[in-house]
Amino acid sequence: MLLLNIDHIPGREIEPLGLVKGTIVQSKNFGKDFMATMKTLVGGEIVGYTEMLNEARQIATKRMVDEAQALGADAIVNVRYGSSSVMQGAAEVVAYGTAVKVR
Repeated sequence: MLLLNIDHIPGREIEPLGLVKGTIVQSKNFGKDFMATMKTLVGGEIVGYTEMLNEARQIATKRMVDEAQALGADAIVNVRYGSSSVMQGAAEVVAYGTAVKVR
């Protein structure tokens, strides 16, 4: 599945099939959350949260691709990601775009 964050596929004609999205709410376990709290005292990257968000983006992307494949799409254009904090230590990640058939 071709994923692009532009609204067209250069040199190709596309037929839009509809909006597709994938979403997940993911949290870290207490131990990692506690260590992240300690890290905020000294500064630097909070690796546990970076890993959590990377994993969440991968899952959200897969769910979006699965939805596009169910529509018979060849590609997804205008791919975007969003995230928001749902509660302490938990984040929602959403991936969305327009499923298209390439001609």
